[in-house]
Amino acid sequence: MGLFEGDTITLTGLECFAHHGVFDFERQAGQRFIIDLVVDVDLIAAANSDDVAQTIHYGELAEAVVAAVERDPVDLIETVAERVAATALAWNAARAVRVVVHKPDAPIAVPFADVAVTIVRRQR
Repeated sequence: MGLFEGDTITLTGLECFAHHGVFDFERQAGQRFIIDLVVDVDLIAAANSDDVAQTIHYGELAEAVVAAVERDPVDLIETVAERVAATALAWNAARAVRVVVHKPDAPIAVPFADVAVTIVRRQR
């Protein structure tokens, strides 16, 4: 079965406040980042055992992702996305992850609704 054709756990709209950006004012003032992620995971054992230890506890995953986004500043949302992917793949049950980092308040001079970076990473 291919990537994301089977079972997944999805977290959408995780709101974080962090100090990432290329410009000094972004790092000083901080801004919102919205994170969406889909984790490819086999949920058969969890469903059959009804045991959270057989899956990824989505509450713990959400907290870990927010903590990863909010820690030390970086320039690029691409780097933030890699950090989120590594955080999700740290769970043994995770086979792959698709991460979208939205920066809705990015310093862009023209009207826009959102800017985002999407990456897909697999367990190694």
